[in-house]
Amino acid sequence: MNLLVTGAAGFIGSAYVRMLLAGGAGRPDITVLDKLTYAGQLRNLDIDHPGLRFVHGDICDADLVGKLMAEADQIVHFAAESHVDRSIEGSDEFVVTNVLGTQTLLDAALRHDVGPFVHVSTDEVYGSTDTGSWREDEPLSPNSPYSASKASSDLLALAYHRTFGLDVRITRCSNNYGPRQFPEKIIPLFITNLLDGRTVPLYGDGLNVREWVHVEDHCRGVELVRTGGRTGEIYHLGGGTELTNRELTERLLTACGADWSSVRHIPDRKGHDRRYSLDDGKARRELGYRPRQEFPRGLAETVAWYRGNRDWWEPLRRHPAAPPVSTR
Repeated sequence: MNLLVTGAAGFIGSAYVRMLLAGGAGRPDITVLDKLTYAGQLRNLDIDHPGLRFVHGDICDADLVGKLMAEADQIVHFAAESHVDRSIEGSDEFVVTNVLGTQTLLDAALRHDVGPFVHVSTDEVYGSTDTGSWREDEPLSPNSPYSASKASSDLLALAYHRTFGLDVRITRCSNNYGPRQFPEKIIPLFITNLLDGRTVPLYGDGLNVREWVHVEDHCRGVELVRTGGRTGEIYHLGGGTELTNRELTERLLTACGADWSSVRHIPDRKGHDRRYSLDDGKARRELGYRPRQEFPRGLAETVAWYRGNRDWWEPLRRHPAAPPVSTR
């Protein structure tokens, strides 16, 4: 079986591919399509593995996508622009990649009868909630250009299922953390800054709430959806740990041997969602999804990974400066 995985040189996609390649007998042959933008690192993948083929390219390239889809049996679509602050600075790339890129993939999958088509999305499409947890049938109410582009791609994917019968399955996850995350997101940004003796930026009052899932748990959930999910369905993949950004900052300060003198308070982000929370009961009931990584241990192991792998993240400091921090 040939599996096409988009965006798999990035944080989550590469973790998914490494998980599959470690599976031994019965694993699919994998083709990775990745544009290698700033957040894509080829060294995240074992490109010499006999079960892996890497193709450097853009999901908006219809000719290339068509050729790869003609060789594929199934697809898992991770490729996306995902940094909220960057989307506020300029949304063009987000619309092109997240919407038009997804549409290009859907068209090719339909032409070549490829399915399942697993579309990896986000809890941010729902907007913000003060209480409770979102179910899969909640209305979409995105607040940032990033989340609006992801909501648009979700709706396109569902439309291809309902209109053409394409085997589309959508996952929506909470905030991911773990090794190899590009240091523009809050956890790796704070860890790398603190390890270098720098300050860390905390938005507003620090009381925005996020739910956290370890990247390996998320990837196991995606694989459960690919292998056992129902066509046309949406599945939430949560982690079960909700923390305010202030609580998360406290844990990171402690783990890195720093204190609150290392924190600088900055004005809140435009349109900053207050709280995200997913009800993942459907994935638990239907697919047996269960997060395995307890957050305290997972966070400690993540800090240890960055502490021991400066050669991975220090060169990324030379990339043009990102907006201050994303809680996504």
